[in-house]
Amino acid sequence: MPARSSPEAPRIVVVGSANTDLVMRTAVLPKPGETVLGGAFSQVGGGKGANQAVAAARAGGRVTFVAKVGDDDFGEAAIRSYEAEGIVTDHVSRAAGVASGVAVILIDAHGENSIAVASGANSLLTPADIDAAADAIAAADMVLVQLEIPLPAVRRVVEIASGAGRPVILNPAPACQLDDDLFARLHLITPNESEAGLLTGLDVSNQDTAAAAASQFIARGAQAAIITLGSDGCVVLDAASAAEPRHIPSRPVTAVDTVAAGDVFNGALAVALAEGQSLPDAASFATAAAAIAVTRHGAQSSAPHRSEIEALLIS
Repeated sequence: MPARSSPEAPRIVVVGSANTDLVMRTAVLPKPGETVLGGAFSQVGGGKGANQAVAAARAGGRVTFVAKVGDDDFGEAAIRSYEAEGIVTDHVSRAAGVASGVAVILIDAHGENSIAVASGANSLLTPADIDAAADAIAAADMVLVQLEIPLPAVRRVVEIASGAGRPVILNPAPACQLDDDLFARLHLITPNESEAGLLTGLDVSNQDTAAAAASQFIARGAQAAIITLGSDGCVVLDAASAAEPRHIPSRPVTAVDTVAAGDVFNGALAVALAEGQSLPDAASFATAAAAIAVTRHGAQSSAPHRSEIEALLIS
């Protein structure tokens, strides 16, 4: 049983997708039209929202999760697993007659992955569902949302949080075009290289191009931006300071599974920022969490606990 967060721990509200991951390991990822014989198969909890909620809870946050699952066995098992992590599930609703979200994940011998997602009940999360969680959102120390749920629900999250003066982190995954009004309400946006490229039109592939993309997000109204660069760490830019973009290096590790590394990063980041850590320090904390995650198999199962992150930071 994982350790529960203390009453003084920051209140984190995560709004997003809840999936069941069906994972198969293969020597190589199949090309179009190719059949590859796989190895080990597993069924584990996933979905960007759920992954980030678990990561935030293990990193020390008091987490409330807002999501929608189906009325099937996958949905029931998902809710039980969140509660086992100490996550408040009062706003994880169940859609009658609808399947829960499912992701089919192939992972090769180098830890790279290919993922296909059937959204299921995730696609039915509405602004009305968000309104039902408005009190929790308005009381949060940090609100974290992604784009695996319908955009009207995302907009409503941002409206409620910003209207209550609560900071919002948007992890724009999977990336889609966003309006400037949404950007102007964000405390922080956290795309990876490919997402930053899709949102800016830049070829984001290194620290310099990541800094240029971050500058674009600030120009559009976001208060801060972090561009994650995988094994090269991340680039941080804060509009509130006069500092230039800053590179936060990753920890050297041997990756076995990169699934959910970005989700672990965002969940840990939300906790660190809610605790009052500076943006660079919070990014360093999150980078350490992600470094641990890639050394483990699975999505939610790879998220480290607070003590593990702190041990890596002082090593």
